Amino acid sequence: MQPDDAVRDDNETDPPASGLTAEMVLRGAPTPIPISPRTRNLLMLAAVIGLILLIRAAPVILTISLGGAFLALILSFPVRLLSRIMPRGFAILLTLTTLFVMLTVAIFVAIPVLINQISGLIEEIPSLADEGDQLLRDALRPFQERGMVSEDSDAVIDDLRTGAIERASQVAEGFLDNLLGAVTGIFDIIVKTFGIVFVAIYLLIDARRMKAAFIRAAPARYRRDAQILWDDFGASLSRYLGGLAISLLAQGVLSGLALWAIGVPYPLLLGLWVAMTAIIPYLGAYLGALPAVILGFYQSTTIGILTIVLYLIIQQLESNVLTPRIQGQAVRVHPILVLLTVIALSEIDGLRGAVFAVPLLAVIRVLFDFLSVRLHVQPAENPPP
Repeated sequence: MQPDDAVRDDNETDPPASGLTAEMVLRGAPTPIPISPRTRNLLMLAAVIGLILLIRAAPVILTISLGGAFLALILSFPVRLLSRIMPRGFAILLTLTTLFVMLTVAIFVAIPVLINQISGLIEEIPSLADEGDQLLRDALRPFQERGMVSEDSDAVIDDLRTGAIERASQVAEGFLDNLLGAVTGIFDIIVKTFGIVFVAIYLLIDARRMKAAFIRAAPARYRRDAQILWDDFGASLSRYLGGLAISLLAQGVLSGLALWAIGVPYPLLLGLWVAMTAIIPYLGAYLGALPAVILGFYQSTTIGILTIVLYLIIQQLESNVLTPRIQGQAVRVHPILVLLTVIALSEIDGLRGAVFAVPLLAVIRVLFDFLSVRLHVQPAENPPP
């Protein structure tokens, strides 16, 4: 028998191992390299340390990865809805096309208008402070005449006015500087945006393949549970983040249009502020309404009252229509626990902690539901008498 025949006979008589591809069968079965559990753990620890060092050296990788993952979760919500009436590929294409159109409108239309409104607000801050100063003095004058308020209150008002002007100017100029810096650093923004969108697209396309890999990584007896855990995580986070994005967009657009209709200045800027603050549960509604109400009362008492009514209507619409219909039971956590978590994480990590409070609660809730029906305490073999 020739050597080639021996190789052919071996390949014909020995069936390929499970999981081997055709190319691996033709090249021969791989030779196992046995390692001890300690060596495996050391290799895994080295990989984790290497990943941490890489992220420290290039933190943009973490930004792009997390940004892409969050964008994929947000986009998977409309993709899932559209997949009910069209193939998944067309649903992904339509969703991404809508995203690109919105980004184009924001870059070429909204941002220039926003810069002009911020510049106008900076220029108008001293005159707004003068009007507010006069309104406050007029309100306190009857109390001063009756001796209920000290005459020294004028000095306090002057200090408050000076401090308010300085603080408002710093905030507005800082926001404008960041915005102009973002425009001037357009290349860096393009690179990061492209990376985030690229990661999100591939996560959307390969979602089923990643799910299969996640399930195969679990032990055979737990693969059904791994599939349930994946589905629960995806449904909860996707529904919350996707619904949140739609809710923020709706609140910002409705606020801007309504403020423009009743004559409140800087409607685009105020609408953007509403959308940004609405990320923070409960507290964001008051933070978003405060600047618009103040500017409304500067115009007239009627416009100020209309602004308050407007925000009450928008908040009722958001809390009673948008959130229940879009997000549903995505989080299923008591409002008191949500508020306490937001406050606690804002103390720990500032605004970023407040923003990530609800997604963290959603993850914890899914894990709690998953483990509460599966963890069982085994009785002791020899219970004490």
